[in-house]
Amino acid sequence: MKKSLLTLFLLMTALLSARAQGVAVFGTVKSASDQSPLPGASIVLTHKGKNSGNITDHDGKFRLTGVMPGQYTLEVKYLGFKTLSRALEVQGENVDLGVLQLQDESNALKEVQVVGRVPLGDQKGDTAQYNAGAFKTAPDASAEDLVTKMPGITVQNGKIQAQGEDVKQVFVDGKRFFGQDADAALRNLPAEIIENVQVFDRKSDQSQMSGFDDGNREKTINIVTKPGSNKGQFGKMSAGYGTNERYMVGAAVNFFNGDQRFTVTGLSNNINMLDFSVGETPGGGMRGRRGGWGGRTPTGIISTNMLGVNYSDMWGKKMEVSGNYSYIDREYDESRYSFQDFVQPAYEGQVYEETMTSLNIERLHRFNMRLDYKMNERNRLLITPNLTVQNNESNSSLFGETLWEEGLLNQTENASESDNASYSFNNDLFYSHSFAKEGRVFSTRLSGGYNMNNGDRLRIVNTQYYDDQNRNEYLNQFTNTERSGFSWEGNVSFTEPVGKNSRVQLEYEVSNRVNDSDKLTYNYVEQTDSYSELSPILSNTFQSEYLTQETEVGYQYNTEKIRLQAEVEYQQAKLQNDQEYPEPFDLNRTFTSVLPSAQLEYKFSETRTLFVDYRADTDAPSIEQLQDVVDYANPLQVGIGNPNLNQSFENRVMMRYRNFDRETNKVFFLFLMGSRTQDYIGSQTSLVQEPTRLSDDIILGEGARVTTPVNLDGYWNVRSFFNYGRPVNFIPSNFNVNGGLGFSRIPGMVNDQVNYANSSNFRLGVSLSSNISEKVDFNISTSSSYNLIENTLLTQQNNNYFNQSTSLRYNWIFWKGMVYRTELNHQYNSGLSQGLDNNYLLWNMSISKKVFNNQKGEVSLSVNDLLKQNVSVQRNVTGAYIEDVQTNVLQRYFMLNFTYNIRNFSGKLPEGMDGGGFRGRGDWGGRPRH
Repeated sequence: MKKSLLTLFLLMTALLSARAQGVAVFGTVKSASDQSPLPGASIVLTHKGKNSGNITDHDGKFRLTGVMPGQYTLEVKYLGFKTLSRALEVQGENVDLGVLQLQDESNALKEVQVVGRVPLGDQKGDTAQYNAGAFKTAPDASAEDLVTKMPGITVQNGKIQAQGEDVKQVFVDGKRFFGQDADAALRNLPAEIIENVQVFDRKSDQSQMSGFDDGNREKTINIVTKPGSNKGQFGKMSAGYGTNERYMVGAAVNFFNGDQRFTVTGLSNNINMLDFSVGETPGGGMRGRRGGWGGRTPTGIISTNMLGVNYSDMWGKKMEVSGNYSYIDREYDESRYSFQDFVQPAYEGQVYEETMTSLNIERLHRFNMRLDYKMNERNRLLITPNLTVQNNESNSSLFGETLWEEGLLNQTENASESDNASYSFNNDLFYSHSFAKEGRVFSTRLSGGYNMNNGDRLRIVNTQYYDDQNRNEYLNQFTNTERSGFSWEGNVSFTEPVGKNSRVQLEYEVSNRVNDSDKLTYNYVEQTDSYSELSPILSNTFQSEYLTQETEVGYQYNTEKIRLQAEVEYQQAKLQNDQEYPEPFDLNRTFTSVLPSAQLEYKFSETRTLFVDYRADTDAPSIEQLQDVVDYANPLQVGIGNPNLNQSFENRVMMRYRNFDRETNKVFFLFLMGSRTQDYIGSQTSLVQEPTRLSDDIILGEGARVTTPVNLDGYWNVRSFFNYGRPVNFIPSNFNVNGGLGFSRIPGMVNDQVNYANSSNFRLGVSLSSNISEKVDFNISTSSSYNLIENTLLTQQNNNYFNQSTSLRYNWIFWKGMVYRTELNHQYNSGLSQGLDNNYLLWNMSISKKVFNNQKGEVSLSVNDLLKQNVSVQRNVTGAYIEDVQTNVLQRYFMLNFTYNIRNFSGKLPEGMDGGGFRGRGDWGGRPRH
């Protein structure tokens, strides 16, 4: 009897516990017209006046957990579609709603006149969604042109950034586009097909497979296209020829058919275009990777031939496939001048100057693929192989000299040729199984990789030392390098729900990385006319193995308002170094680390969120840093590896705050990040005071520099970013102000004394982008940065420098399809080394005429760098010296260009659009929108 009562009691307890945990409600939201998924749709469940909700992911899927039994009202909303509302009864089991189809609202919109301001967008959880119709662009603009008008999205050093972080991936309607090349993806989509732009932090594949957030995120943009634009062909073809034999031929064509998407891109040019764009330029054609037409000026003269293919599709109903292939043949012709000022007290006034010319040819094949197989509701398999094959050829000549107050210390002339071939293959396999109990998940990951890099180098060096011996050194050497690496990794994790809002995870991971490096240098022997004399000091055969085992336990608490997560990882690592030549030795190191991490996400409201992340991590030294071999490429700047290096240990904290005001369209972002590293792998620099013999044939003279990697404490890095955006009415436009503070403390050793290079940075920028009409489009921006450098060893070398970038971009479509485009970029620098060009004005301009039906064609005459002032100047700060670098750039040329826009859509397009092009996306600032 007692056993029966106990059994009944346990059964009732289990049932009540299951009931208290609630159940899951899940489904998929799609367009009724073309069955495409609708990412970012709002899902709301209402019960007795209380709401709970979520938004759909990039496949249109949603899942609400912890739903208690009862009667609910379900509402599904998506911009441009009719709201779906239905009654829903939840009992004691999970509810699969299947596919929820939303009806297109475009027909109804034809007869409705909405007066008022077009909303900029909305904040939905951790996703910022912007309405493309609120941002006016020229008719031929690219997605990049559009998104950079949006709050918090900028271009820094040629890379798209959102909310202070580099954008890593781009999705189109929830499907990957162009793999990991986010910049190319945005340049290959026309702005006119875009309905919404969503910015969010995508969880890692590991997090999505295990159901437990590991904290690894990638800043991602999802492009939501307009109804009907996911079926058809669109793109651009362009060709031009100009003065100084400058030319450009390129095309980017997209073939969309629902889930199936195919893109072909091609480019050949010698005007520094690194890739392609369907956006407008002063030349009326295609724009490279922010090169030539805005953004940071690319250095050198660059010729590029490339071909790219991107593909994504659904194979059946369960297999999502995406992949891309690219071939690049690129030539860099570069001339560079650098000036280094040392910060060590004993060598105050010592400087190093160098001029170098080089011609580099790069040929590269890159392929990656992603196979996502959702076997059923409970099982999923993900495979992500990628392959890179590359060849590099280089010819260079260098002249360097070291000077001190007394005069010239040394000079070197260096000529070299090299040929390198490399190969890299990596593959990740993820598998996850969801059990019948909601939240219970088993997942595993297997990874493997192999890389190879082999090369030959021939160099001739003539060095003169102006010391007491007035010695001259001549070297004629051949070097063969063979490097290879193999790595594998295995991971298993188990996630278990605990109560209504909590879950725990147990995880084990083991990884192994083995690298081999053989470097053999031979001296030229005149008697045999061959490179047959092995140089022991410049030769080495070395192997490094790094084995880690990690055990981790984590806890997560998640409600509508708050998500709290804490993990602790115990790591055992073994670093084994084995040298065979010139002298056999081995060195084993064992490390044990406790690596905690924690995350807090708090939702003040649907539009205001705070996210805080803390984590600790380790990093092993590379084989190049470990290999005890002399790098004598420049006799005045010698490098030597260090097999005694330890792994570094980093603590990092990050905070992100977002706020969006729906009533005023004001947007505010704040990003803070700080890190501290123990055993930071810095450099020890020794300045040679008197002739020092390294070997029978190598003697370092006075003024030469020897650099070795060493572990140092005291590294700090803190940076912040903020952005405030709002519409303004005096000129229909959007105003943005952004800025940030940064501080870094970089340790370095100079002649056994530790120097800390403390660098502070203050940055402020403002921009005004027009929302007047498609015929008048402008963007004005300025960004200023003030930098302070303080050295603990040599305070006399403390330096403050200032740089400011100001740009104006203006497009005007006027009489009978005539188009005037101009772009001005002004760069001002102060505090740099004497002799460097401190400011310049880069002015590009074109006049064009639209031709053919629907103005699909365009003929333009353009000029690049009208004033012939383009230069490139850069400052680098290390623990041993401050360096200023000036590099040659592409200057003035004229070009005649022809462009043809492809627009052929077979889907049902919204009002105001047809298969030959789009004609508007609504007005701004109180104007009627039809």
